[in-house]
Amino acid sequence: MSELIIVRGGGDIASGVIQKLHRSGFKVLVLETEKPSFIRRAVCYGEAIYEKEVILEGSKALLAHNIDEVNKILDVGNIAVIIDPCGDTIRKLKPLAVIDAILAKKNLGTNINMAPITIGIGPGFSAEKDVDIVIETMRGHDLGRLIFSGEAKKNTGIPGVINGYGIKRVIYSEVGGTIKNIKNIGDLVENGEIIALINNTNIKSPLTGVLRGLIRDGYKVPKGFKIGDVDPRKDQQQNCHTISDKARNIGGSALEAVLYLRRKI
Repeated sequence: MSELIIVRGGGDIASGVIQKLHRSGFKVLVLETEKPSFIRRAVCYGEAIYEKEVILEGSKALLAHNIDEVNKILDVGNIAVIIDPCGDTIRKLKPLAVIDAILAKKNLGTNINMAPITIGIGPGFSAEKDVDIVIETMRGHDLGRLIFSGEAKKNTGIPGVINGYGIKRVIYSEVGGTIKNIKNIGDLVENGEIIALINNTNIKSPLTGVLRGLIRDGYKVPKGFKIGDVDPRKDQQQNCHTISDKARNIGGSALEAVLYLRRKI
């Protein structure tokens, strides 16, 4: 399995990493939780946890239930996804590289001894200590920069600004409960339009635009949980179903980091 890369996390940014590595010829296994809370579900390979199969930009991801199924999926050239939040599969398969792309803003257990190559995406990791390389995720001049010593910039908690909208374009649950979606990802929505219900409480769009992300129907959310986001650019509907510029940037950096470190082992 010298060409196997294990990616912890199958969200939208992680999927930019996964797709880039898979397209470049590596075998890729994705580790996810039992009930991931993806917002941009249409561009997440980790959605295979629910859908069993996801095809995103020509790369297919399939849910595996054990190591044998993982190997079968990888052997035919597809991406494998398995429920393994603790990373037990890493020890069993001994991959070339482990990439932590959970984006939890803290380290949930990845360490530099897990594989010959270890990479941490975003804040929460220290290069040379927790992982070999950290990749910057803050938008701006340093986005995608490889950090060989030290940490990425701290999370600001402020979403990237699109057409002048930052925090306002993000939707949070006003109450706790089970969500019932009224609108779908990619729908055009108006300011104040109902997009979902949580225990009969109306959840409204904070602005006019495209509903770019919305948590899975039936998901149980606590109060104040991020459940969706709106892109104010009404002509960008197609972007809801393709990997973002940020995810592609970080994916390219992850590929660079793997190739760079592989020459040194």
